[in-house]
Amino acid sequence: MAAADMPTVLLVEDEPAQREVLAYNLEAEGFRVVQAADGEEALMLVEEVAPDLLVLDWMLPNVSGIEVCRRLKMNPETRAISIIMLSARAEEVDRVRGLETGADDYVIKPYSVVELMARVRAQLRRTRPSTMGVMLEYEDIRLDTESHRVYRSDKVLKLGPTEFRLLTTFMEKPGRVWSRDQLLDRVWGRDIYVDTRTVDVHIGRLRKALSQHGGEDPLRTVRGAGYALG
Repeated sequence: MAAADMPTVLLVEDEPAQREVLAYNLEAEGFRVVQAADGEEALMLVEEVAPDLLVLDWMLPNVSGIEVCRRLKMNPETRAISIIMLSARAEEVDRVRGLETGADDYVIKPYSVVELMARVRAQLRRTRPSTMGVMLEYEDIRLDTESHRVYRSDKVLKLGPTEFRLLTTFMEKPGRVWSRDQLLDRVWGRDIYVDTRTVDVHIGRLRKALSQHGGEDPLRTVRGAGYALG
């Protein structure tokens, strides 16, 4: 899997030994792992790396995990990021508070690493289905993430690798408007410098590929904002 295609997990845990074990297991699952030791660092890294999922400890220095969760879920730009909260607080009232604050899952310490990895995969199947081998569908377009084939009205479409990744990004979140910079990060990766005009070139190629057997252009240009599917 190319680096740009790997789901990014932000691991926020202030205990170094636990953080190391979790990071090792997440990387073994094929995820890109970014680590933070406190809530303040976590909030800064969310802006820098745009993670797909947070594994977030409740008890953190500076800014607590529950406050990090609250801020991210209140912000429209970060609301969609999945959050699995880790906590030694086993009381039902604490679990309810965590979930009501916006956490997508709540895991009580001590936990099974195997079970936690399963919960991570479950969340990513929902938010980054392409990385979990799920078939994506939008109207008459089907994208097979395992065979890397795309169909429109059951006819095979020929797409280049960049156009395939662009379409995958759009089909994971139909209707979402992606800026050029966001598409560069998701499709090309943050470590590669590409001019934003390159995005326009590949969008043009994708539009042409999607209509190679007829059918309307499903991509929408949002002036001053970017592009969206539908």
